[in-house]
Amino acid sequence: MSAKAQHYDVIRKPIITEKATMASENGAVVFEVAMDANKPQIKEAVESLFGVKVKSVNTTITKGKVKRFRGMLGKRRDVKKAYVMLEEGNTIDVSTGL
Repeated sequence: MSAKAQHYDVIRKPIITEKATMASENGAVVFEVAMDANKPQIKEAVESLFGVKVKSVNTTITKGKVKRFRGMLGKRRDVKKAYVMLEEGNTIDVSTGL
C-alpha cells in the first residue's frame, strides 16, 4: 500500500460544525481520524496530504450514544477527532480541499 493511501486511512474526513468553524478562526482544522491513529501519524498525514506545517495535534474521542432506531435500541459509533493547529501562514480550506 502506498504512503498516500495510508494517510487517507488515518484521516477520514474534515469536520465542519459550528465549533470546528470557531476553532478554524484560531488556526486549527478539525478532522475525523481513525480510532487507532496517534498524534505523530496524524501530523505526518496532514503535512504530506495538504503541504502545510503542523504546530500541534490534540485529539478527542467521543463515545457513541445509545439511541432508538425504529423502536429498537442501537448505538452510534465512537468517533475520534483531531484538532490540528497549523503554523503561522499555513491554511487548509476544507470546503474545497485545498
